[in-house]
Amino acid sequence: MSHRIHWWTDVHRSATTNLRLGCVLAGVAGATNAGGFLAVGQYTSHMSGILSSVADNLILGQMQLALVGVALVAAFIGGSMTTAWMVNWALRRNMRSAFARPLVVEAGLLLVFGIFGTAIDHFSTLFVPVTVLLLCYIMGLQNAVITKVSHAEIRTTHVTGLLTDLGIELGKLFYLNGSTFPKKVVANRGKLRIHAKLVGSFFGGALLGAFGFKHAGYIATVPLALLLLLLTGGPIADDLRHGRLASGLPDAPERVAPPQESP
Repeated sequence: MSHRIHWWTDVHRSATTNLRLGCVLAGVAGATNAGGFLAVGQYTSHMSGILSSVADNLILGQMQLALVGVALVAAFIGGSMTTAWMVNWALRRNMRSAFARPLVVEAGLLLVFGIFGTAIDHFSTLFVPVTVLLLCYIMGLQNAVITKVSHAEIRTTHVTGLLTDLGIELGKLFYLNGSTFPKKVVANRGKLRIHAKLVGSFFGGALLGAFGFKHAGYIATVPLALLLLLLTGGPIADDLRHGRLASGLPDAPERVAPPQESP
C-alpha cells in the first residue's frame, strides 16, 4: 500500500524527501558547529579529531583533557542512542512523528542554548563544559535522525565521509577512458549531486551560523530551532489529531515506506 508523503519528517519516505531533509539538517549542523566554535572554542561534530585528541592526551599524560574528550564522544553517542530509542519506540506504536520527535528535542536544546547564552559568558567556568557536551549531544541526535531516515545513505555531520565520496565520484567523472578498454569508468552523477548538495548545505549553514553568532550572539540559534519546529509540526499535529502522541498500539506494523523516487 502506497502512502502520500505530506511532510519532510514524515515516516513515509522517498529519496527526494530524504535529500531535502538531509540538506536542511546539514545546514543546521554547519550553523550549530560554526556558531558553537565561536561560542565555546570547540567544534562539536568532529568526532575523529576529538577521539584522536584523547589518544594524544593519554600519551602525553594529560588525563584530565583525555577524560574531557571521552565525555564529548560519550555525549555524541548518547545523542545517537536517544534518537534510536525515540524513533523505534514511536515506530512500534505506529506514530507518524517518529522521525520528528528527536528534532523537537534538538530544537528545544538549541532554544536553551540561544536564550541562556548570556549566562555562558557570565559563568563560563561552569557553563562552557556543559555547553560543549550539549552541542556534541545535539550533533549525535541529529546525525542519527537522517541516518535512520535514509537507511544510512545520508549523513549531515560526517563531512569527511561526504568529501571522500565526492572525491571518488569526481575521480570517475574526470577519468580518461582509453579506447582499448571495453568497460568504461563512469561516475554516478546522482551520488555526485547528492554529496555536493550536502557539502554545500553544511558549508552554507556554517557561514550563516558564524555570521549570525558574530553579529547577534547566542540568539542566532533561535531561528535554527524554529526551522526544526516548522519541519516537525505536521507529523506531530497528525499524531495529536489521531490521539497517538504518547500512546498507540504497541508492536504495530512499521509504517516506513521505502524510497520510491530518485533525487
